[in-house]
This record gives sequence, C-alpha cells and structure tokens, in this order.
Amino acid sequence: MGEIEVSLLASKTSQAKEREYGVRAIERVCAVLNLLQESVDGVTLKEVADAAELPKSSAFRYLWTLEKHRYVERDDDSGLYRLGLGFLGMQSRQLEVLRERVRPSLERLRNTLGETTNLGLLDGAQVTYLEVIESRRSVRLSSTRGSHDPLHSTALGKAIAAHLPETRVRELLEQAGMPRRTPDTITTIDDYLAELAKVRRLGYAVDNREHDPDGRCVAVPIRSTRLPAALSVSAPEARFPMRDVEKTAHTLIEVAEQLALSPSQGDEPPAE
Repeated sequence: MGEIEVSLLASKTSQAKEREYGVRAIERVCAVLNLLQESVDGVTLKEVADAAELPKSSAFRYLWTLEKHRYVERDDDSGLYRLGLGFLGMQSRQLEVLRERVRPSLERLRNTLGETTNLGLLDGAQVTYLEVIESRRSVRLSSTRGSHDPLHSTALGKAIAAHLPETRVRELLEQAGMPRRTPDTITTIDDYLAELAKVRRLGYAVDNREHDPDGRCVAVPIRSTRLPAALSVSAPEARFPMRDVEKTAHTLIEVAEQLALSPSQGDEPPAE
C-alpha cells in the first residue's frame, strides 16, 4: 500500500472517529438536558455525571459550556443545576402559539355557558393561567392571566397531574405542599392519587369547593400538545350545580378534541 493510500485510510479513520465522538457528545448533552427537565429542585454534578456516563470532571465541562450559553444555571447556595433562561424564548413562543390557538374556543365556550373559561399550564409545582376569558356576569369566579394556583386544589391541576408519572406528581406535591384551602380540600398524597385515578377514568377533573368555598370548576387536559396544559370552566357553585358538571365536562372534551383536529398542534408556529 502506497503512502497516499495509507494517508487516505488514516484520514477516513480519523473522520469516522470524529463523527462517532460527535454523536456520543450530542447524546450526552441530551441525557443531561433530559435529566434537568425532569427535575423540580435541580440536580447535582454527580447525578449529571451518572446520567451522561461521564467522569465528574467531564460532566463539569459539559455543564460549564451549557451554563455559558445560558441553557443551564447553577444555584450558588445549593450547588444544584437547573435548566437556564436560554430555553425561555423558545418556550415563550410555544406558549403564545398555544394561547392564540385556544383563545377563540374559550371565547365561544364562555359565550355559550356564560361562565369563565381558562387555559392553564403546569409551571414548576403550580398551575399558571395562560388565558382567562371572564364571565360577563357581575358575580363570577375567575383568576387573572399569569396568576398561579396550587396543583392539588384545582381542577386544572388535577387534569394535568392525572397524565404525569406518579413519581413526578409525588415530587411536585412534596415540593409545594398541600395546604387546606377549604374544608373540602384534598390534603394527602394518597387521597390525591386516588382522585387522579378517578380523573383518568372519567376523562375530566372537578374542583368541588376545594379551592374556593363558593366555587366549582371542571377541567380536561389538552392531549394534542406536548405542553402540560388543560382547559376549564369555573363558576360560583350556586350557578354550577353538580348535576351540570358531567354535561359541561363533555362540552370541554369536545373542544379539546377539536383542537387536536386543528392543523396547528399548539406547540408549532402557525404557517405564515
């Protein structure tokens, strides 16, 4: 074999090794980001090293690079790593697309039922209201857009939590706690998990005076998006008796199914 052939073979071997190394590096970055995404409180350097199958020194270099580009942030007090603000712009666009897509359905539903309709999203260990279409009645039950409510005492929280892994639900509840807001609030994890089993069986969640002593709410998950989101209708209990809950829930389910048939899936930008 001549010198040129040997050189070409060595070059191809080197390129193949570089490609293999590049793929492994990408897989390790994905493993790190997946671990961070699944964590509520943050992760240690050792946990990152174990997830990426790297020595701690190499894992630190990965984290340092991701932190430099704002995809990871480190808490100086605890030393734990979390997802950083580099993802915020991308997520904000997804949330805005979802909100714009769902709003017309919420408005039609409010006009039909006469009660407040909501779009909620899991945000940390709480539910954030992405959109609120208020009832036009003087006495109404409503939150404000951007406000937060607990996972354990709201129909939105139950509808979302019912489709999360049990370990994730336990982690969220342990982090946020389960304070008693009314005499009917569920305050133990076991009772809450039993409630979630009921939600999965029925296809909808109910807040029966659990968050507000004079309020009632029904919610269904939006399964056509990767975002942990749900729709709900809320009203004073005097105007929303339990006998009307199932009918309202099925109306919500129809709305959620119609969103699934829409060309835009709520987590992709609409066509220009």
